Amino acid sequence: MKKFKKLIIACDGESASGKSTAAKLISRKYKLLLINSGLLYRYASKEIIKNNPKDIVNFLKKRFKSISYKKIVKLNLHSQQISNHVAILAKNRNIRKIINTFQKTLIKKNKKICIEGRDIASKILAKNPKYDLAFYFKCNLSVSSYRRWLDLKKTVPLKEVKKSLKNRTKMDKTRKNSPLVKVKDAILIRTDKLSKRGVLNKMSKYIENLN
Repeated sequence: MKKFKKLIIACDGESASGKSTAAKLISRKYKLLLINSGLLYRYASKEIIKNNPKDIVNFLKKRFKSISYKKIVKLNLHSQQISNHVAILAKNRNIRKIINTFQKTLIKKNKKICIEGRDIASKILAKNPKYDLAFYFKCNLSVSSYRRWLDLKKTVPLKEVKKSLKNRTKMDKTRKNSPLVKVKDAILIRTDKLSKRGVLNKMSKYIENLN
């Protein structure tokens, strides 16, 4: 295994495509700081649902100034209510600016990072700094729905989970601000056709071939 002084990995993909698991595996192997941008949006949704603020933008600015990423990671942010809300929230340009600023502050402090989300290669790590490698994750809807259903501990009907994921991906790909796209040089990873070990091996192969 190569040792890197600097390594920046971008992981983009559809909802429940396995990108979070893959990002965790590769981050652990290469000792990278893992930033899950989806959790930041989920945290924003949870706070809005809980507090129902009149001025959402200023409310979130204060919230993100007073919390660390380590604390956000420890929160329980995977509910169907949050999942349904976050897709709408992610369309808001001003809210994306708040979360992008939060992410870029983390990025500036680290040379070895893996960031996963939906606009990482196309926006967050498009330049200064630019990713060393970009991966794009896809998964069959039936498989991804079943995985998310298990994450939700079967508390929501599988049919509803499938509908929610389908709508979320459609909204992500068609939104005006930072839509989900596969950049030209992103490496496609089909997680419905590979085991966890297979995903890790495929990603590692490309990382090891970096100059």
